Amino acid sequence: MRFLDLTQDFSLHTPAFAGYPGPAIRWIKRLAFERAGGQEITMTMHVSTHLDAPAHFMSGGKFIGDLPLDFLIGPACVVDLQRYGLGDYDVYEPEHFERWEKDTGIKIDARDILIIRTGYHRYYPENWTDRSRVDETRYFIRHPGPSRRFAEWVLDRRIRWLAVDAGSADHPMNTVIRRIRADEAEEAEKKLGKSLDEVFPKADYQIMHTLLFPHDVVHIENLGGQLDEVLDSKIQFGCFPWRFQGGEAALCRAVAIVD
Repeated sequence: MRFLDLTQDFSLHTPAFAGYPGPAIRWIKRLAFERAGGQEITMTMHVSTHLDAPAHFMSGGKFIGDLPLDFLIGPACVVDLQRYGLGDYDVYEPEHFERWEKDTGIKIDARDILIIRTGYHRYYPENWTDRSRVDETRYFIRHPGPSRRFAEWVLDRRIRWLAVDAGSADHPMNTVIRRIRADEAEEAEKKLGKSLDEVFPKADYQIMHTLLFPHDVVHIENLGGQLDEVLDSKIQFGCFPWRFQGGEAALCRAVAIVD
């Protein structure tokens, strides 16, 4: 049995999602003077590999500390979307996952965890497995993302929860990034061949959060690490966040368990 680390590095340089402050880390005790070292960290929860709880997007939703281990550990299908040519700004649909089932012979069963591999984890600035293709802009702004139809399919198929190797489980142009980077929004429209208002209408804004979280279908964002070692397979997968009472999100260790 092997344990593979599917998390990205965390450091002072770890970028947060748009609008969230990144980490500030300082030494407050030094070994030479206090005979012990100590650090202070100030940050939001939406940095590095982290788990969003329902409370992140809904009043009265569960917090991180409310999610039990038997919910956070279970069978997971690792779907490699890159094999279908998905790239910058592309939108993925239920058909991509149903095709994957036919191609691999692996069934995405009810209550499975769904791990979505776009390949964009390689561009993450804290990608400890290979830093040769780091590109923060491409990572956060251009990764593929889902449509409303996919979010509805997740509920129909009774997926337990999800994990993605990108900055958001939503398409970047279905987040605040669309407003912040109007230049990139223009490029996305060229690639998709239609207006973003048509692709992602106002009612669908951040649909992976707003539609799924009321059903406790949460997600890990910024997955990475040794992810490429478990592609197109069904594995045992565990997410280990802090036991954070009242927490709307938390850093986590994501672990693949394989024979």
